[in-house]
Amino acid sequence: MHDTSLAPVFFEIALLVLMAAGLGLIGLALRQPLIVAFIATGILAGPDVLGLVQSEAFIALLSQISIAVLLFLVGLKLDVGLIRNLGAVAVAAGVGQMALTGVLGGALALALGYDLLAAVYIGMALAISSTIIIVKLLSDKHEIDALHGRIALGILIVQDIAVVAAMVVVAAVGGAGEAAHASDPLLMLGGAVGMLAVVWVFVRWLAAPLLSRIARAPELVVIFAVGWAAGFAALGDEIGLGKELGGLAAGISLASTPFRDAIGARLAPLRDFLLLFFFLSLGAGVDLGGLGAQILPALVLSVFVLLGKPVIVLLLTRALGYRTRTGFLAGVTLGQISEFSLIFLAMGVAAGHVDEGTGALITLVALITIALSVYGIASSHSLLAWAEPLLKRFERRDMTREEEGDSPDQPGRGYDVVILGLGRYGQRIGQGLKARGFRLLGVDFDPEALRHWRALGLDARFGDATDPEFIAHLPLRRVRAVISTVPPIRGALAQADPHPVFLQSLRDAGYTGAVAVTVNHRSEADAARVLGATLVLSPFEDAAERAVDKIADECRG
Repeated sequence: MHDTSLAPVFFEIALLVLMAAGLGLIGLALRQPLIVAFIATGILAGPDVLGLVQSEAFIALLSQISIAVLLFLVGLKLDVGLIRNLGAVAVAAGVGQMALTGVLGGALALALGYDLLAAVYIGMALAISSTIIIVKLLSDKHEIDALHGRIALGILIVQDIAVVAAMVVVAAVGGAGEAAHASDPLLMLGGAVGMLAVVWVFVRWLAAPLLSRIARAPELVVIFAVGWAAGFAALGDEIGLGKELGGLAAGISLASTPFRDAIGARLAPLRDFLLLFFFLSLGAGVDLGGLGAQILPALVLSVFVLLGKPVIVLLLTRALGYRTRTGFLAGVTLGQISEFSLIFLAMGVAAGHVDEGTGALITLVALITIALSVYGIASSHSLLAWAEPLLKRFERRDMTREEEGDSPDQPGRGYDVVILGLGRYGQRIGQGLKARGFRLLGVDFDPEALRHWRALGLDARFGDATDPEFIAHLPLRRVRAVISTVPPIRGALAQADPHPVFLQSLRDAGYTGAVAVTVNHRSEADAARVLGATLVLSPFEDAAERAVDKIADECRG
């Protein structure tokens, strides 16, 4: 039977998504990130302008799911090894930046007339920069592995850990869960202990073998990850910890597995789509009538974020032994607030710690700082050329860190060659290159192939050569050659060529070294070279020619 009750909701959601796509296209022309377009869509579709948002409960539900998925992806990054290897410089710069920005931003909020608790929330929100935007823009500029890029990423990791800790505090104090019994402190404590016990048992005994089985079907990895994140989010909400911390715990439970990068890459598009509804809900909730009172404070705080935060980063990196040039470029990169700032304030509003006016203030600051910082990051070297005469006056003579090449997340072990596809052909190539002294990293989505590769004493990652998000996160900085041993699949029922996506992903990641791809027939070689391959491998024909040479030599002998 056709259910007409959902028809208006379906039409409304379709209209909002199309509207967001249209504004996103305009934002793309203006070089703006989608966050700005999504919030603008919510404001335009909200009750104060077009009044298109009617299904508030449905959009709020999708918004909550989006936050759970986002925090699940954050949890995936918080493995013990990463935290242990952050390094003293990253911790010092990150903690120093958070503390100084938070304290000064909070003091500025107090001076603007906000109460102490609101000032604490505002200071924390101002201290966090957007990981999504910064990584995207640095990757586009091919500066993700530059010294200032690595410093910025180290600070971002510390910020992510700090904001997660702050969310835990808000959830514990404010009772973020919506269940009827969420306010029972004993139940919350027992639930938290129980959830930690489940995570520990899963990580210790179940995660690796379970994911090894699931990973045999890459599509099932996505289904499991979404179900795992949603399940933990629902459990966290039921016991009073909130969907946010439930999703975070789900991510942490998978963070130590070798499949985390592939899971994160495959869920990134889903995260971006679901976050649309969070920002729609946020924009639609902005009271334009009361926004006038927030404009002056928002402008003052935005100037502090755009100018004050880069200065703080510059002073900290200079004190740690880096050149003012490096500190300036890193500081400009961090001159905005984050999507997590908005989520953190939304939790504060839900907990009753701050009013909706404070939430609207931070939303306005986010729009201003994100929109302007995009141009600042794009023009960072032009800004540096303008500011360099002044910066030289404050230059240190003993730039020990920069002379040593030290940075917060300096890559430990570099690779000479990355091989994607670890079947028999890929493993034979790997064995031969290893025997010649090359440092190798192997990539495959077959757990059994990874096990055999690691048995050879080689490093490996679970991932897919046709996944652009995964390729973007490969350690390609010192790599001299990338080899794909996955040939095109041809047949009556299958037409799949991995080369176009793979080669385009390498270009998007800024890789400029040698690239070898595998084909079934030499007739496919020209097409592969047009796409950007520098070397084409044809296993069957190469082997046949080698066999002919051996047979001919034997006959002559």
